[in-house]
Amino acid sequence: MIEFTLWDILRNLLLAAHWTVLLSLIAFISGGLVAGVVTMGRISEGRATNYASRIYIAVLQGTPLLVQLFLAFFGLALLGLDVSPLAAASLALTLYTSAFLAEIWRGAIQSVPRGQWEGAKSLALTRWQQMRFIILPQALRVGVAPTVGFSVQVVKGTALASVIGFVELTKAGTVIVNATFDAFRIYGFVALFYFVLCYPLSLGAKALERRMVVKGH
Repeated sequence: MIEFTLWDILRNLLLAAHWTVLLSLIAFISGGLVAGVVTMGRISEGRATNYASRIYIAVLQGTPLLVQLFLAFFGLALLGLDVSPLAAASLALTLYTSAFLAEIWRGAIQSVPRGQWEGAKSLALTRWQQMRFIILPQALRVGVAPTVGFSVQVVKGTALASVIGFVELTKAGTVIVNATFDAFRIYGFVALFYFVLCYPLSLGAKALERRMVVKGH
């Protein structure tokens, strides 16, 4: 058994935590960009585009993130692509995040009263102008809180990247446990780190939700 001081444990977990934050940011930002495209397809009047977006969302929401990580890492390797654990985890989490954000944003957009849509059409605005100036500003008030709330799921989802060898908080904790056999204390610290990362996001989502409710009244 290797002797680790408390500082050794915390220092290694801190180093791993920055990879958790980095992967979360990559997944959330790139997933948001993809989600924007999928959302537009989801509310599109074109049947083919709408149907393709539905299938995309259904497949990614209907399969476990763990399986998606395996497919991204081992599947791309079978195609002859040499991908790093970070690249594979980023790809899988981006697709996973985009599917859920697209549904959140679709719901926010479709929550805008029908009268607003009809009013926008009566102004002879293009579809893009209707969305930009009338629909999206109203949908933003509805969608921002659940979007921030979902970021918590993204942070926690990065823990699964450990199964493909990506060294984030969970993987670093496991490595230290294997060296020290002090599972309770190490995983307790890991849980504390996740709490520190996620709790402010949860508070932010609740605060935004209350603020939007007040504005709605």
